[in-house]
Amino acid sequence: MNPGNQAMILVVDDEPLNLEIIGEYLDDPRFVLTFAENGQEAWEKLQQSPPFDLIVLDRMMPVMDGMELLHKLKAESRFSKIPVIMQTAAASKEQVAEGLRQGAYYYLTKPYEEEILRSIVESALGEQQRLENLREELKAQAGLMKLLHQAEYHFRTLEEARRLAALLAETCPNPSKAMTGLAELMINAVEHGNLGITYSEKSRLNAEGRWSDEIELRLQQPLYAEKFATVSLQRETNQIRFTITDQGNGFNPEGYLELSAERAFDTHGRGIAMAKMFSFHSIEYQGKGNIAVAIVDLS
Repeated sequence: MNPGNQAMILVVDDEPLNLEIIGEYLDDPRFVLTFAENGQEAWEKLQQSPPFDLIVLDRMMPVMDGMELLHKLKAESRFSKIPVIMQTAAASKEQVAEGLRQGAYYYLTKPYEEEILRSIVESALGEQQRLENLREELKAQAGLMKLLHQAEYHFRTLEEARRLAALLAETCPNPSKAMTGLAELMINAVEHGNLGITYSEKSRLNAEGRWSDEIELRLQQPLYAEKFATVSLQRETNQIRFTITDQGNGFNPEGYLELSAERAFDTHGRGIAMAKMFSFHSIEYQGKGNIAVAIVDLS
């Protein structure tokens, strides 16, 4: 973010009316908006402007479409961490899954409500800021973590899960990728495992804006207060093995290890598949589905 703590947002759409609408939706002193009418113009602005914190990107455009720009962004280290919210007027579930596989943070289908766009933008910016803060905190420890060969930690809360994920990721060749995947698996161990929040419950809580409140409430309840999850690390010759175990009832991971077109428009449910695609060589669930084993390849 810029020195005034305003988020720099690049909005890309070939329709001037759409740019105007998004500009009105995101009219907020916390945001500084820059507009581009195609992917090529957006790419040029990315080279010239101060770093952007988020991109709202149309899929279908002349000169350079959204998918081509998304591919270029994720292929270049300067831009690969910028969250991209894709939008389009008509998208099949397969197209949405394709965009998510290429690294889009979220996929919106036009027309959408102002509240939905603002909620997703704020969620993406908040998550990005938390990760950046953790990276800064851990820079001094990065060298020492490369020497770690075996460890086990216990955690209860989402904040503990995020901080541990950032710390343990420093043992990996690509800490940024590993941190995202580890955080996803460890947060799942807390919310879905120990706290027993089901898929449908999370959908409802997200829609009501009460997900964080429900997490905090359950953490204090006697039924869940003593539960903890563990994450262990084992460095071997050609790989690092992470094992995350929770004390919940488990689940059937079938359908969650690959991106599902059926859940393409849901607000969650893609994290495990994304972690498998971008963070780890493999993910395997063991036991009753409450043990996740993730492998980072060192060969």
